[in-house]
Amino acid sequence: MKKTFLKAAALLMVGSLTFSSCIGSFALFNRYEKWQCNMTDVKIVNGIVGLILQPIAGSLCLFTDALILNTIEFWSGTNPLTSSTQFVTGSDGRNYVVQTTRKGYRITDSDGNVTVFVHDAKTDSWSIKQGNLSLELFRFNEDGTIQAHLQNGEVITVGNDEAGLQQVREAVYNDLGYALR
Repeated sequence: MKKTFLKAAALLMVGSLTFSSCIGSFALFNRYEKWQCNMTDVKIVNGIVGLILQPIAGSLCLFTDALILNTIEFWSGTNPLTSSTQFVTGSDGRNYVVQTTRKGYRITDSDGNVTVFVHDAKTDSWSIKQGNLSLELFRFNEDGTIQAHLQNGEVITVGNDEAGLQQVREAVYNDLGYALR
């Protein structure tokens, strides 16, 4: 009787720790799943290889995420696998360092100038910050539209589709065209 009670108590304790509301992002497992689903262009091959690898690799990724990486994410606020740094050469030929942060992106150019793109979850908006200057670029409205802020201070509301993107492009190009004349 004591052994059964002890086992049940241990299982409840493990379950309460494992299935708490602080789940985490499971970044390692999600990367593995993305790789497994896209390793070839043939879905059936991906499925067969997935059946072979899933019991071992999937379990290891899930275990590592649940016990190690998500714990680090809970206590530090960031998952070691979700932050990344990339080195990019722009169309202007200059080199940039792009860092993924918890709330957006930090871009440093070859001269050391820093530009930060920040997502505000409360307003569902994206802003740009350079030095002391901060400017909202666009926000997602509750009705599914996007409110875009143009360089001339004008604010336009467009649909969240290709037509809306085209409207913003035209507004920006028209604004730039008038400025160039």
